[in-house]
Amino acid sequence: MPVEDALAQLLALAEAAPIQETENVSLADAEGRVLARDLVASLDLPPWPNSAMDGYALRLADWQGEPLPVSQRIFAGHAPQPLQPGTCARIFTGAPVPAGADCVEMQENAEVADDGRVRFLEPLKVDQNIRPQGQETRQGEQVMSAGTRLGPIELGLAATLGQARLDVVRKVRVAVLSTGDELIEPGLPLGPGQIYNSNRRLLVSWLQRLGCEVRDAGILPDDLARTRECLAALGDVDLILSTGGVSVGEADYLGAALREAGELALWKLAIKPGKPLTFGHFRGVPVIGLPGNPASTLVTFGLLTRPYLLRRQGVADVTPLRFDMPAGFDWPKPGTRREYLRARIEQGQVRIYKNQSSGVLRSAAWAEGLVEVREGSTPKQGDSVPFIPFSELLG
Repeated sequence: MPVEDALAQLLALAEAAPIQETENVSLADAEGRVLARDLVASLDLPPWPNSAMDGYALRLADWQGEPLPVSQRIFAGHAPQPLQPGTCARIFTGAPVPAGADCVEMQENAEVADDGRVRFLEPLKVDQNIRPQGQETRQGEQVMSAGTRLGPIELGLAATLGQARLDVVRKVRVAVLSTGDELIEPGLPLGPGQIYNSNRRLLVSWLQRLGCEVRDAGILPDDLARTRECLAALGDVDLILSTGGVSVGEADYLGAALREAGELALWKLAIKPGKPLTFGHFRGVPVIGLPGNPASTLVTFGLLTRPYLLRRQGVADVTPLRFDMPAGFDWPKPGTRREYLRARIEQGQVRIYKNQSSGVLRSAAWAEGLVEVREGSTPKQGDSVPFIPFSELLG
């Protein structure tokens, strides 16, 4: 199955099961959450005309080239008096422009005489250096749409509008499972044939970055009865996420337990690293089974599961930023699958890690993102190739 087809199917399934519950949270708790309702401005921003400079406010018609006396000083946060005719006002950045003034000249272009009068050294014009009322937003204007992921800039914008709390989509509850007697937790001694479980740590951390509520179900042993018990204890979740695949082999106890109370489909994707991916339902709960090799888990979660989770929260644009960069490598063998190479930018080119094995996670720690090599293509040094930064996938 082509990558685009798999993603389209996952997004359609996500749209069919949106998270509809919402929460009202403080701005301090809204980082990474998804806005549940359009944010509409409750006031003009700025609420009144204000000065963009430290300088002097005047009425242009009162100035005929002669120095003007200063009638008041206006600081940010203070209400000014109407400007007296034939005078100017000392004004500071962000302070309200006094009624009657229609121009602000920056202090660098003004000269104060010994008698306190101000001489203006450059030509002036109406509305100069004045931020008009409602320049940024008007009361009743939609500022952010539902489905917006809230980062520092979005939260700052909400704060400028006086919003202390926002309605956000409830967090997606994800149960993370790892399967296999070969897996053991970091910190414990390795037994014969065992490996440390890196995928669970990778996914739990990544899910938390995406604003999900994680139910860490640990490592399931190769035992059908205990696997059933674990699944029954998951509670109310929105997604079951497993690594190691859910196949039809003799030791696939997770797949057997899931099929007893649901349905699963094994997809063979035209993607590398990766290939086997499972999607289905267990007692009505969606299930995604990722391949078990660490680099395969990383790529399939970032390119397929991440957008699925965001779309379930109502995020419209789930496509990560990608941009073309000159290749700093040769890729002579055309493949039949879409390949995602771990790479980093060096001296204006993208260079790939020497070992692109699906079992090598060190390559991703070295890299800054993924180079996309399309099916059948053979990019060479200097050719333009798409690059997806990890910062786009992880955040």
